[in-house]
Amino acid sequence: MYVCSCFGVTEQQVKDHAAAGACTPRQIASASKAGTDCGGCVRTIQAMLGRGACPRRELLDRKQAPVTAAAPAAGLPEAA
Repeated sequence: MYVCSCFGVTEQQVKDHAAAGACTPRQIASASKAGTDCGGCVRTIQAMLGRGACPRRELLDRKQAPVTAAAPAAGLPEAA
């Protein structure tokens, strides 16, 4: 089935690019041009990618995670 009719990109091609490491619609676009013309397929590509493992996304998630307990800085006394 075609995901991007503008460039003839199939669902299998998107899955293949994702398996090769593309984990965002922008990375899929770089690999296949899908989503770079009319943009009608971008939401479909997003849905196909889901929230799977993505090294960059994992880094962003870690940066956004709230800090629950902060350790005192080295060399500084703890507040009483």
